[in-house]
Amino acid sequence: QVQLVESGGGLVQAGGSLRLSCAASGPTFSSYTVAWFRPAPGKEREFVSAISGRGGSTSYADSVKGRFTISRDNAKSTVYLQMNSLKPEDTAVYYCAASRRWLAMTQDSYYYWGRGTQVTVSS
Repeated sequence: QVQLVESGGGLVQAGGSLRLSCAASGPTFSSYTVAWFRPAPGKEREFVSAISGRGGSTSYADSVKGRFTISRDNAKSTVYLQMNSLKPEDTAVYYCAASRRWLAMTQDSYYYWGRGTQVTVSS
């Protein structure tokens, strides 16, 4: 079983940056793809970014490509989401999730979820 705890959210002005962290507990963390999701109109949660177990592969939603960077440190069992050039439309609760499916991009593929961290971007 994997437990996930997000941190790093906060209030930032448009154009600013934040780094989110997702700390995991449980064995074999490096065998899990970890992703970030956020709520979106018409969807329960939309995909933001994912990173494979060893960190060699990543994927991003078009809306964040070029602005967000996902990374992981398996020695610390932590995944990071560096968010730059933030926009008001990035305001959301950000959830991290873990899956054994390689680089999955749909929330149904993720069994383990954190409780989320709030990101608010003011204009």
